Amino acid sequence: MTRVLITGGSGFVGSHLVDSLMADGHEVVVLDNLSSGSLKNITRWMGDPKLKFIEGDLLELPEVTEALEGCEIVFHLAANPEVRVGSADPSVHFRENVQATFQLLEAVRKAGGVRRLVFTSSSTVYGEAPIPTREDCSSQGPISIYGASKLSCEALMTAYARSYGFDALILRLANVVGPRGRHGVIPDFVRKLKGNPRELEILGDGTQRKSYLYVRDCVESLLLGLKDLGGRVEVFNVGSEDQVDVVTIAKVVAEEMGLDDVELKVTGGVDGGRGWVGDVKDMLLDISKIKRNGWRPRFSSIESVRMAARALIEETETTSSRPVGRVMT
Repeated sequence: MTRVLITGGSGFVGSHLVDSLMADGHEVVVLDNLSSGSLKNITRWMGDPKLKFIEGDLLELPEVTEALEGCEIVFHLAANPEVRVGSADPSVHFRENVQATFQLLEAVRKAGGVRRLVFTSSSTVYGEAPIPTREDCSSQGPISIYGASKLSCEALMTAYARSYGFDALILRLANVVGPRGRHGVIPDFVRKLKGNPRELEILGDGTQRKSYLYVRDCVESLLLGLKDLGGRVEVFNVGSEDQVDVVTIAKVVAEEMGLDDVELKVTGGVDGGRGWVGDVKDMLLDISKIKRNGWRPRFSSIESVRMAARALIEETETTSSRPVGRVMT
């Protein structure tokens, strides 16, 4: 079994990766500052001797060095997940994505012993590219600060891998959805409908069409990082093979909440109907390369959306039903 480090391991995708690796008997070190993650996501493993949790920040080198001790593989998932925040304060994505990644790479370089880094990048690195978008697409480029920060992290990781002798697996993910998710359109719709079940605001013009990836499929793509894929640096698109528009997502969420008469109100958005500055209106990834390496999605975009909505609604109901004053562990 392998000893691995997961940065951001108490977050949405990270905690599901912890579940999978722990169930398979690996030793797992989680480094997380709990800014967007929660220990509740990995509570079931906290007493297991194979799990080590370090509450720490990637910007603090001593904490990163401690976390790396004995680790052969690093899954780098820690990042600020809120795409929209970059338009208001670009320094957030520089600090929490780019600078944090640089600090991790420096720690890996100095520590030695790590043979592979797995990085969760994003489809936003492409901006408004031809679809379905291939990994070698060179047109356009990021239109959001978030996408630019992810592309910067990719470049740093590629250079470090080739300079200092470890492998890098870069996964450009579509929109990941599922249980424990707290960011994105589905949690946003659930929260809004909980507040007002008669009306739902939709950012943009509602025609935005994107690929959605269920978290279980996402984790299975990350597990490719346990294998030797034969290259110093490999880049893969990871997503479903279809799209779904925002209005359809709104209708699915309302249906799963048992609401039959919800008025959908589109805001009209900015810059041609985008939900926010930097929002990519049309996204679909070409995943033929990763399919040739043994991975394929089990669920379509609409299936992923429906399962995610169902899970998040159930989680919300469970949380709201807890007695006031009771501490849940």
